[in-house]
Amino acid sequence: MTSLLRKYIRQIVLTEAARGKKLRVFDFDDTLVKTGSLIHVTSGTGERFDLTPGEFAVYVPDPGDDFDFSDFSRLVDPQAIKWTNQILRNILSGGGEVVILTARASEAPVHQFLEEAGLPPLEVIALANADPAKKAEYIASRIESDGFDVVEFFDDSYKNVEAVRALSGRYPGVKIIARHVVHKTEIS
Repeated sequence: MTSLLRKYIRQIVLTEAARGKKLRVFDFDDTLVKTGSLIHVTSGTGERFDLTPGEFAVYVPDPGDDFDFSDFSRLVDPQAIKWTNQILRNILSGGGEVVILTARASEAPVHQFLEEAGLPPLEVIALANADPAKKAEYIASRIESDGFDVVEFFDDSYKNVEAVRALSGRYPGVKIIARHVVHKTEIS
């Protein structure tokens, strides 16, 4: 991961040299932090099981599945993911707008994590929805309302990354970089 981090830092320095209005968007769960939060599922047949955020990102729901996201109303054993937190810190030191965009229903756990990690307060958008289209819609609305020239998106969910990447066709004048965050269990 160290060489990837160095390569990314070099890229940031080069990118920052170029002019343009930039928006950087980070997912929260499994991108900036690993938590013990689980999605509790009750299937249409009454079977109960739990999914991690990573498992939920690739889960294909069955008809009748009922999802309980109550664990996400608080922080459950949060552990910062070192290398993505370092990228966030480097971006914050270089300027540009940074937003945390989460499927969680509440901003409070994210703000708590930022404070505990010694990060400055950031804008946190809690969508209360795990549909990848919702993250893409948020970014599209920011491009339209704020005129960003560059959008860089970081997310562990490939579905979310693809939804944001697809915005390039709608906004040909905007450089949209959608980064799929894949990591091992490196945490702080």
